[in-house]
Amino acid sequence: ERRGRKAGSPGPGWASRAEDRGAMAAVLDAESFGGDECLEEDEEELEASLEDAESEPVGKFIPGGRGCCILTRRGITLRVLLKDGLIEPGEGVLSIYYLGKKFLADLLTDGKIVWQETGQVFNSPSAWATYCKKLVNPAKKSGCGWASVKYKGQKLDQYKAVWLKKYQPNAPPADEGLVSEGEEEELADDEEEETKGVKSSLSESMLARKLEEKNRKHPNKSPAESLGTDNGKRPESKNCVPVRYCSLGSRDLARNPHTLVEVTSFAALNKFQPFNVAISSNVLLLLDFHSHLTKSEVVGYLGGRWDINSQLLTVLRAFPCRSRLGDAETAAAVEEEICQNLFMRGLSLVGWYHSHPFSHALPSLQDIDTQMDYQLKLQGTNNSFQPCLALICGPYYPGNQGMESKISPFWVMPPPEQRPYDYGIPMEVEVTYIQDGFLTNDVLHEMMLLVEFYKGAPDLVKFQEMWGPEQTYLDKLKASLAARTPKDQGFGHVLDQVYSLLKHSS
Repeated sequence: ERRGRKAGSPGPGWASRAEDRGAMAAVLDAESFGGDECLEEDEEELEASLEDAESEPVGKFIPGGRGCCILTRRGITLRVLLKDGLIEPGEGVLSIYYLGKKFLADLLTDGKIVWQETGQVFNSPSAWATYCKKLVNPAKKSGCGWASVKYKGQKLDQYKAVWLKKYQPNAPPADEGLVSEGEEEELADDEEEETKGVKSSLSESMLARKLEEKNRKHPNKSPAESLGTDNGKRPESKNCVPVRYCSLGSRDLARNPHTLVEVTSFAALNKFQPFNVAISSNVLLLLDFHSHLTKSEVVGYLGGRWDINSQLLTVLRAFPCRSRLGDAETAAAVEEEICQNLFMRGLSLVGWYHSHPFSHALPSLQDIDTQMDYQLKLQGTNNSFQPCLALICGPYYPGNQGMESKISPFWVMPPPEQRPYDYGIPMEVEVTYIQDGFLTNDVLHEMMLLVEFYKGAPDLVKFQEMWGPEQTYLDKLKASLAARTPKDQGFGHVLDQVYSLLKHSS
């Protein structure tokens, strides 16, 4: 549904449709550029007024308009730089690096910019920079294009400075120096993970990311060993004390990527949550059931709908991945099946879930980076904004209150612009839970398939064993699902059959 619009022809931005809603006023449309030196309209107006001037000899006074003045820094356009031979048109010669993401564009002979990802044409560096930055950070108001866009690795601002020095030596010097060798080296590692575009709804999938994480963590172990447990607990869950985001500072390769981070409320940052979320109780029931089955981490997708007018993300269906994190071939087939199921039900991919079996239901540093990646990919390549929701389920964490699993929804806010090498900020998402009237056949069928999939697995939870002093693991599962069971109790006997299968299979 989202991707049916022709590439390069984006519809109106989501915030422009919601400008009457005060809570969304801070999130501007990609066509509503703000700031001072970074206004696309100003640049286009200047370009229009200087078209005739550019055909005149350099450094001469410009007749009419703006008081007959010599070209200023703001009056220098890409056409000026092209005409005077400081830069040349070419493919992929323009780039933007912003909050861990890299964008590439072609420079045309007339000074226009073509974004390689979609073929969209932009009239100025500020227009392109603002558009790209808002894809990563919807609250971004301006792009500061000449300071952000690089031509063959060097900021365009510096080409302005060279032009001024050559043709108007009395003009004020540029504020910024050339990009230093050290700065380039600092960017190199992050630029390896440059954006490659949204190839499909499930490209750069959760399973693929989790598989990579497992392989990095257990390079010499088989899938069964890497997914195994030590006394029923994942090794990384031991002594895993969450840290506050403010204590992290800049990225540090020596820091454990499995470090858990406390989530931050939007109110604590004096911000509004930029979207509303409603989740079906059947979604929570299925992902909670999935998370209980194994001592290893599980992953799944979330299907639903995004209403751009009401700014409401509705999560209607969970799609568990019935594959091992060490089995890439099976994962691809499972994801293809999920993709078809989404299409058949008229649903969009709106997020993902995974479990922390024995630890806090809080995101790790790795989860934060992964979620930031998915947010950008699900937004697509047009002006519209669609959120991507992440859910973490902690079924067996001893610190949970009672026997109900802790399920935490979160979203990642980009770090402050003045600290681009910091981690994204994990934000607590307030949601409305919708109690379903009955269990659907889809959910029941999926539960049976999951029981069959994990049957006989070495990391399958032994549900007949004791979880607490008086409760078995099966008692614990039943108690957790009770809060998410639909009002219609007519399906109770079906759930009892599922529980019976679980008891015997483990």
